Amino acid sequence: MHEFQRADMTFDVTDSGPDDGDVVVLLHGYPENRTSWDAVTPRLVDAGFRVLAPDQRGYSPRARPKGRRAYATQHLAGDVVALLDAAGAEKAHVVGHDWGGAVAWALAEQHPHRLKSVTSLTTPHPRAMNKAMVTGSQAAKSWYMFLFQLPVLPEMAYSDRMQDRLRKTLRGTGLPGDAIDRYITPLREPGAATAAINWYRALPFSTPLKGDVSVPTLYVYGTKDAFLGRKAADLTGNYVTAPYRYEVLDGATHWMPEEVPDVVARLVTEHARAHR
Repeated sequence: MHEFQRADMTFDVTDSGPDDGDVVVLLHGYPENRTSWDAVTPRLVDAGFRVLAPDQRGYSPRARPKGRRAYATQHLAGDVVALLDAAGAEKAHVVGHDWGGAVAWALAEQHPHRLKSVTSLTTPHPRAMNKAMVTGSQAAKSWYMFLFQLPVLPEMAYSDRMQDRLRKTLRGTGLPGDAIDRYITPLREPGAATAAINWYRALPFSTPLKGDVSVPTLYVYGTKDAFLGRKAADLTGNYVTAPYRYEVLDGATHWMPEEVPDVVARLVTEHARAHR
């Protein structure tokens, strides 16, 4: 597969590995795209998995609807279900990083019958996140999420005048320079930055999750994450009723797929093999 359809949208996807292997879906975050998994995918393929890595809604140029409501998490989760249908996969192991983790949590609660397991890298369960916003320091770390609710202003970070500052900020959080180029350049295309930022703007329209994840779950947190604090990470297990594994990577930053792909692939492989 190189692409798949949902309604009038066409999504770009990388399909790697044996056709008869257990399916692993890799969901990127912001401001990434499917290339964030380039170092993880070969390791999973070597382990025998079929790996599907899509450019998600707003990141695929032909799947860029207008309006923030179109980017609510229930719609993003539905896109992954459409991918599974197109791939002929009844069930899959879903792995999400950053915003991809939020989509993975939504899938686990709204479409559990399509998942064999779920893995979230860095992103805690949304209810744990909300609690940490009130009782911990997460609100201070998430200041940009409030900024992104504003019109027009957030997109200016991708302008000729401001992009150098954006690149410097991302480097300061641990993201490698070559990855920054791969992510920032596509988002400078007309409409692309708005679509990506609309994921944040759609939060008020996303279906709230109950916090009863019934799918075997792996959650991985890095102690040097610049955006997500430890409190929400520690609380996440409270919202999973299925077998749960919590891994803390000492010294890892937010950008796990790029920074520690070998560790990510090993943990995902162990988790998937344990829940076939």
